[in-house]
This record gives sequence, C-alpha cells and structure tokens, in this order.
Amino acid sequence: MSIEVISIIVLFVSFFGLLAYGVPVAYSIGIATMLTLILNIAFLPAVTTASQRMTTGIDNFALLAIPFFVLAGELMNRGGIAQRLIDFAKSLIGSLPGGLAFVNVISAMLFGAISGSAVAAASAIGSTLTDQMENEGYPREFSAAVNISSSTTGLLIPPSNVLIIFALASGGTASVAALFIAGYIPGILVGLAIMFMVYLYAKKNKLPRAKRASFKKLITDFKNAFLSLTLLIIVVGGIVAGIFTATEAAAIAVVYAALLGFINKELKFSDFKPVLLRSAKTTAIVMFLVATSMVMSWLFSFEGIPQMLTDGMLNSFSNPIVIFLLINVILLVVGTFMDMTPAVLIFTPIFLPVAMALGMHPVQFGMVIVLNLCIGICTPPVGTLLFVGSGVAKVPVTKVIKPLLSLLAAMTVVLFAITYIPEISLWLPRVFGLIE
Repeated sequence: MSIEVISIIVLFVSFFGLLAYGVPVAYSIGIATMLTLILNIAFLPAVTTASQRMTTGIDNFALLAIPFFVLAGELMNRGGIAQRLIDFAKSLIGSLPGGLAFVNVISAMLFGAISGSAVAAASAIGSTLTDQMENEGYPREFSAAVNISSSTTGLLIPPSNVLIIFALASGGTASVAALFIAGYIPGILVGLAIMFMVYLYAKKNKLPRAKRASFKKLITDFKNAFLSLTLLIIVVGGIVAGIFTATEAAAIAVVYAALLGFINKELKFSDFKPVLLRSAKTTAIVMFLVATSMVMSWLFSFEGIPQMLTDGMLNSFSNPIVIFLLINVILLVVGTFMDMTPAVLIFTPIFLPVAMALGMHPVQFGMVIVLNLCIGICTPPVGTLLFVGSGVAKVPVTKVIKPLLSLLAAMTVVLFAITYIPEISLWLPRVFGLIE
C-alpha cells in the first residue's frame, strides 16, 4: 500500500472519528490534518507548514467582508429592523390562508438577505412571530419548522457570507459579484417552495387568516421598512455596478445599519459593547474554521485527492446525471454533521473539478453546494439552525422534525432543479454580464 493511500486513510478516519467522538469541527480538521502531515513530512516541518497555511489561508482581502457583515447583522438585529419587515409582510400577505406562516417566510427571506445570516434571521423572526402565531391557532412546532427552513434563504440571497467563502474556496473561478446575483432566483424559489407547502398545510388544517390590511396601512408599513430594504440595493447594486468591492460593501452596511438603528430609535450607544463582543466571538469562530479548513484543502491538493476523485468518478460513471446525483447525496449527508463554512472549504476543492469536468459552471455549483448545506443545517445531529429555531420557539427538537420534513422535501426539489437546470443559477449573472 502506497504512502499516498495510507495518508488518505489516516486523514479521513481520524477526521470522521474525531467528529463522531464529539470533538468540535475546527479541532477535528486541525488534528486530522496534522496527523497526516506528520506521516508525510515529520513533526517540525508539519507544524511549520500548518502554521504557514493557516496564516496565508486567512490573509485574503475578501474575507474582511465577513466580520463586517456579521457586525451589520448584529446591529440590524438590535436596531428593530425585524419588526418593521414583519409588519410590512403582514400587511402584504397576512390575509392569505395561513397568512402568518407566509409572513414568517417572507420576513425571514428579507431579514436573512439583509443580515446575511440564517441564525440571525431565525432568532429575530422566530422570537417575534412564534407567540403571535400560537395565539392565532398555529402549533408551535409548525411555526418553528417554518422559521427554521425559511431562514436558510438568506444564505442564498445576497449578501451572504457563505457565498464569499465559496468564492475563496473556488480558487477564483467564481466571483463574489456573480455568486451574489446568481443567488436571487434559487433563494426565491426555495422561499416559494416552502410557501407552497405552508399553503397545503394551511388548507388541510384550516389555519386562520388575518384581516386584510387597508391600502393606507400597507403604504405606511412599506415606508417604515423602506430604509431597511434599501440596504440590499446599496450593497448588491454597488458590487454589481463595480462601485465597490464586497468588503467595502460590508463596511458600508455596518455604517448604514448603525445609522438606521439610531433613526429608528432602537439602538443606543450602550448597545455597542455587547454587539461588538458577539460579533467578535462569531468572527473568531468563523476565521478559525477557515484557517484550519484551508490547511486541509491544501493537503487535499498535496495528496492529489481532487484529481484522484475526479478520475475515479468519471471512470466509474459515464452518465453526468448519476454523478451529480451522487455528489448531491454525499453533500446532503455531509451537511447533517458538519457546519457550512468548513464543509464549503473542504468539499469545494474535491467536487468542483468533477462538476466542471462535466460542464457545470462554478457559479451553478456554488448554488448547489450552498443549498445542500442549507438543508443540512436544518437536520440533526449537528443542525445549527434546527437547534436555534427550536430554542427560540421553546419547542423540543423531536417535535419540530415531523412538520419540518415536508418543508425539507420541498427544498430538496428545488435543489435538484438547480442541479439539472443551469439557467436557474446562470441567467441573471449572464444578463448582468458577470459570466459568459
């Protein structure tokens, strides 16, 4: 058995073994990578190589956007934006069957898109709407399931930190601007699929309708939400128009979110300390994950794993439909036990060459891998969003899973549509001239 094969076995067995034992993902990645490096190049060179790769891995201008978007999301959460978006959505569609559940979906899409964080959307929207929905006859577990699934749309609809991470992991084959524009249609389709399942549930269980809002109230709520919605136009429009980079757009989002919080009279100077502390903690966790994942990604290249996998899959299967199905199944399984950031950084270098060899555009693959992992964060055993949404709704995870299954099935249908219909992801970037 060659040293390359032994190295690959050591890497994957140690990595998945540590995960199964309950070791945090970042430490599992780092330890497994170090063990494999030591096997190849001895202890001291392994330590030096890992340190260098961790440092250079996060020495990237595009990554500066992440702490800024995290801070902007925290400021928006504290600044009363969620309630204004909920009021606007309620006036717009609250009178439909199961109207408050639709409001939950629309609000989560808007807030998730503005903040770039699924967890922030689930926390802000869930804590505001769950009690209201229960008072109007909605089961709490159903409300939690809708909130959890719909909060993932903010990871596809820009600005999205995960899409920035994918742009980094793709080695420059997919630009942040193209990914941002590409995310709109898949993100909206996911929201519509969830709303369709909500409609069927509402008709079956005769869920209540809210009173139709007057035109005057609709205009008033729109005005209150307008400044919040304008942030999307400023950030994404500025990036696409080439006025500023994603990193500069993130910094502008922080300033805008802070000013908006003061204008809304929901943000005080005393709020900045806890907001900055939470943002720093989140950023530190993400950056440590990025650093260790970049070492593992480099090790994959060093061992030739992407090329081996590409050759193996193309030689074993001749039908692209089967290969794309296999990639989706693997990513869906990965998403159930691994957080999004390390999963994107680790599996993009492995599967992107396979997808590109079969003619899939890197931007389209970005949508595929992100939506796969969006489904994963809603499922046990790791499911970050599942636990956050259940905690906010004060409902046991075991009770949420049943109503969540149909919503995840709808998301999976959209996933396969994105996988096999390229124009869903590529049409808008082509219209804006961001890809050929």
